[in-house]
Amino acid sequence: MTVKGMVTVALNRRAATKNQPVVSRWTRHPRCVGLARAELRMLLDSWGLTVVSDAALVVLSELLTNAMRYARVSPDREIETRYFREADGVRIEVHDAARNWPQPRMPDIYGGRGLVVVAELADRWGVEVSDGNGKSVWAVVTAAGRGEA
Repeated sequence: MTVKGMVTVALNRRAATKNQPVVSRWTRHPRCVGLARAELRMLLDSWGLTVVSDAALVVLSELLTNAMRYARVSPDREIETRYFREADGVRIEVHDAARNWPQPRMPDIYGGRGLVVVAELADRWGVEVSDGNGKSVWAVVTAAGRGEA
């Protein structure tokens, strides 16, 4: 992780303790998916939500990978993740500047499993206009959805 990345994580930890969304920006580079997963894992651990970690990390990976792969914007545009603590879980948002909304499709040998996986692991998910520019694809993963009370 770069020094900038470590500073972002430290700032995010402070935001997480104040019931504010934890926000990070990522370049369109495949390595960022792993960095975002590491950040979310630390956050969930600090929130005492390890029960949702596995599902939440897969959901984040799918949403962030889709944004990097399909968001048709210039390569210098960043993708933003936002995490909100829910009563017994986490809301994961991935924001990009593209206006094309994700379309679930039938999986085949080339792919198409991402949103199917998200729908299976998340309690609910959807797409919204993001601050008037682009979109936000979001998913909520809770302990109740994992069979835990």
